[in-house]
Amino acid sequence: MTSLLQGTGYPPRPELKQGTKRRRANLSRRLTNSRRSLCVHGDRRLFKVNAVTKLTLLCLPYSGASAMVYSRWRRKVPEWLEVQPVELPGRGARFGEPLHTDMRALALQLANEQNARLGAPYALFGHSLGALLACEMAHAFRALGGPEPVALFASGTAAPTLRADYDRGFAEPKTDAQLIDQLRTLNGTSEEVLANEELMSLTLPILRADFLMCGRFQPVQRPLLNCPVHVLGGKTDKATTEQLIGWSKETHGSFSVDMLAGGHFFIHEHEAKVLRVIKDQLDVHRRRHAMAATA
Repeated sequence: MTSLLQGTGYPPRPELKQGTKRRRANLSRRLTNSRRSLCVHGDRRLFKVNAVTKLTLLCLPYSGASAMVYSRWRRKVPEWLEVQPVELPGRGARFGEPLHTDMRALALQLANEQNARLGAPYALFGHSLGALLACEMAHAFRALGGPEPVALFASGTAAPTLRADYDRGFAEPKTDAQLIDQLRTLNGTSEEVLANEELMSLTLPILRADFLMCGRFQPVQRPLLNCPVHVLGGKTDKATTEQLIGWSKETHGSFSVDMLAGGHFFIHEHEAKVLRVIKDQLDVHRRRHAMAATA
């Protein structure tokens, strides 16, 4: 407070007794750890967001993947951002659970599971299938009476209303050979892995269900989201510029598109750039959210 009192005519503070000093120190630490600091200038209050205001980023995996694809991110983000990979039924730690082919039913299940755990403002990130699922989860959270995310990140896929060409042929189950050809097209799986029959026997059923979930997805008429939507795309990926910009029709909020070098798996090829985009956008949103909450 010394800087606020200098030049205001306040007399110097008297020396404090030792016990009083300790109490003041404890109060100071409590104030430092709080999520806001308040300065009063006349009849106007200015709120400064504390640098450690927490925000949770729920991350949804792409087709055939588990939540572990995001595990590295936890070590590469600022202290205020908690990366929370969301595991889908039928893979990873939830391998024994049934696979889903209904996008909205899965989104509602995941939202119910996460709803009680979310103690901080949150954002959603999803790549490919995960982007559609993240969007559906935002609607599901709202339907459950919870808040919308502070931001939705949709990466590497066409907008929900522009998927007729993007998902052509995915509404019917594919054979193992067709699924392996599709993996080759996406350039995200080595030939050594594709030739491993044991590994493919575990992966292909998951991939088949995920492709069906995308192929059978149908957009519905409903109120738009209000949160900002940020889209990431690969310059040589399948999704066209028009299909990416179509995400702007999902929200009343702000919208942005960032194009990165690379194909469908640009989130791994250019991980540092992807994380920088996410961090920069969320740093703005978390500050706005905290200031709104304290206004």
